[in-house]
Amino acid sequence: MKLRTKIHLFTTLLMLLLLVIMNIGIYSLYEKITINTELKQLQSRGEELLATLSQMEQTIDPATVLRAYMPTNGAIRVLSSNGVEITAVEAPDALDGLNLNLNEISSLIDSSTILIQLKAIWINGEVVNLQLIQKLDDVVQNQQLLKLVLVAVTVLIAIPILLSNMALTRIILKPLERLSIAMKKSGTSGTYEKLEIVEGRDELAEIGRTFNTMMEALETNYKKQEQFVSNASHELKTPLTVIESYAKLLLRRGFSNEKVAQEALDAIVSESSRMNDMIVQMLELAKNKEHLSLTVENINLTKLLENTLEEMRQAYNRTFSLQCDEGLFIQSDEQKLKQLLFIILDNARKYSDENIDVQVVKENDSVKVDIQDYGVGIPQDQLPHLFDRFFRVHQDRSRKTGGTGLGLAIAKDLAEILQIQIEVESELNVGTCFTLQIPLTFLNGEDNR
Repeated sequence: MKLRTKIHLFTTLLMLLLLVIMNIGIYSLYEKITINTELKQLQSRGEELLATLSQMEQTIDPATVLRAYMPTNGAIRVLSSNGVEITAVEAPDALDGLNLNLNEISSLIDSSTILIQLKAIWINGEVVNLQLIQKLDDVVQNQQLLKLVLVAVTVLIAIPILLSNMALTRIILKPLERLSIAMKKSGTSGTYEKLEIVEGRDELAEIGRTFNTMMEALETNYKKQEQFVSNASHELKTPLTVIESYAKLLLRRGFSNEKVAQEALDAIVSESSRMNDMIVQMLELAKNKEHLSLTVENINLTKLLENTLEEMRQAYNRTFSLQCDEGLFIQSDEQKLKQLLFIILDNARKYSDENIDVQVVKENDSVKVDIQDYGVGIPQDQLPHLFDRFFRVHQDRSRKTGGTGLGLAIAKDLAEILQIQIEVESELNVGTCFTLQIPLTFLNGEDNR
């Protein structure tokens, strides 16, 4: 059974069941109220009759008095103490079908007849039982009419209930149907289909937005994997070709020519090292930065820069100068910020033979870090592509310095994670300046792991 049919069936049956229960309650309440009302009226009539009988003289015909108080479409019976009928008055057919041998009855007989029995002093001084009987024909007719009205109302209400259930089912199932169509299309076409713009704040709208977010994440991850495979196959081809060529050369001439063997081994080691660095960087870029853990804490930026530059001096025997105020603190992830600084400083070192100057200026809510080199510079038309993956400003120079074109792409990702803005200014044959705009306070200043 389809979900649409289940919703139609169950909601309609439930509403009809509630209507039936409500109608039964209304009918029972009406029946009880009307019968109680008739009983009270008959009781009041019997008390008036008792008062009249107590004042009646023997010369008056009892039947005349009894007829004056006889209920409409009913009867009055006078029974002796042992149950023998003394006299009775009744309307035509009032007592037909009634079992009046049950003299102990003193109240309701059934839903169509009521009876009360009172003790009275008869005209001869004898204690008698006075029975007042009334048939409830009008009440029964009203009850039948109420039944018809309730049944008609139930039938009439069932139609809008069914229509409303159909509308409700459509409201509920339409987003689910769109979701099912999008999922089937994604499965058959291999695309990442999304739903139309989902508005609203209910659960169905939330499901739609969650689905779109999930498809965007899947598409992003798929593109990352596809790009990683494409980049890896393209970029690893060159070092592998070089290694293969030198290995063949080593096999042909390396055992007889030490110079050739040394050249081949140096090339193999160099290309292997470069290939290893490239793989590490590509794996770094393949990470989903949205789920990357951060450890945000208060950092002494002055000390961090001093330690980083000292490591660069020791590693490359180059001059790195620093102009920075003492005790400058920020909130950030120390390890990732240090990695970002290493990438930019190493890039400046590779493309400049002069000193590298680092200047730090504190502004209102951020710290500006300028990293200036005095190298060959970058053409203006190539600046927009500087952070693209595998982009190299100078192909030949990049090969000599071991550049892979991935460092600045990693730096861009790290900057976005750390909420740092990077700007680049460059002039040919003058130098390049990377500016890092680091916020003093991280927006989520806590451990985001």
